[in-house]
Amino acid sequence: MSEYQYYEFVALDQALTVKQQGELRAVSSRGRITSSSFVNDYQWGDLKADPAKWMERYFDAHLYLANWGSRRFMLRLPRTVLDPATASRFCVGDSAGSFATRTHVVLDLRSEDEDGDEEWWDEEERLAAIVPVRAELAGGDRRLLYLAWLLCVQNRELDDDEAEPPVPAGLAKLSGPLQALADFLRIDSDLLAVASVVSRPLTERAPSAADLRRWVKGLPTADKDEVLVRLLRGEAGLLRSELLRQFHGTAQENPAGEPRTAGELLTAAEDRWAVRQQRAREKETAERTRREEAATADRAQRLNELARNPVRVWGQVDELIATKRPKDYDAAVVLLLDLQALAVREGEIFEYAEQMARLRERHARKPSLIDRFDRARLD
Repeated sequence: MSEYQYYEFVALDQALTVKQQGELRAVSSRGRITSSSFVNDYQWGDLKADPAKWMERYFDAHLYLANWGSRRFMLRLPRTVLDPATASRFCVGDSAGSFATRTHVVLDLRSEDEDGDEEWWDEEERLAAIVPVRAELAGGDRRLLYLAWLLCVQNRELDDDEAEPPVPAGLAKLSGPLQALADFLRIDSDLLAVASVVSRPLTERAPSAADLRRWVKGLPTADKDEVLVRLLRGEAGLLRSELLRQFHGTAQENPAGEPRTAGELLTAAEDRWAVRQQRAREKETAERTRREEAATADRAQRLNELARNPVRVWGQVDELIATKRPKDYDAAVVLLLDLQALAVREGEIFEYAEQMARLRERHARKPSLIDRFDRARLD
């Protein structure tokens, strides 16, 4: 299998300058570079740059995949909307890490599958489907961070007695972008399901214009001035999310209580998987039994119809064989099997055997037909 790697980076808060685009071009002569993105794929060679360094300097989101099973997603947010300590509380292993620069926090999420990647998609649509999680996180939705922690649990990077962080609301019903990220990172559906048991439903809170107007009037003049300055400087990317987070207050998390441990979550996920497998086996058995009963009933009805005039059916067998066509030979075998089953049911197997012997004798010079008789055990 040939190697394949795909890299995509996007700049969301600020466009790349001409100088920055030139710096990227110096690294990659065939990369597809715009004022807001870098895209390239490799079947030979690799990107001659460190994606983490590019995230520090140029970009706000990055997606990588390789057909040997590696997947990576990186996200950069201003420190004003994501505290480095909060990120490090959830990103605690090799599968999910974080690092801070002077101005930003970068999340680095990875998934590996030793069996390789058999799933293919339109890569350039994948990042677009995931990247809205950035605005959700900036708006105070911590489900992405919890998924990062859960990824570390799934990959056994935590001690069994490691306590889980606060569980955000809405974990049982992820947004489209969050579900796309969970799928990309191969987060186990059973583990996610047991983790979401204690998660409250997410309360949709669409503020009215009157509520927003009252809240804005109450803001200090200096804060309003800062918002306008940032807007004019082209920093509107996460501004709406930041303001709505301030309007709504802190993110919804589960009420105080005894947190579960990584080991408890893994055990619960394994138990859920075992129950699902048992139910699937029971369903498969019931479906197989239903099909067998239906087939038995159909066969009995067919034999009843055949019993009304078996001589006519023997005649049909002769007519089919006379055509010397392979498909008619197959049809003749089906009728002979029904005649055999009828003979067994009626206690006339010896009479059937005699007629079958005469049929074989008449057509002994048709090796294709005789081979079909032998394979169907028609004696």
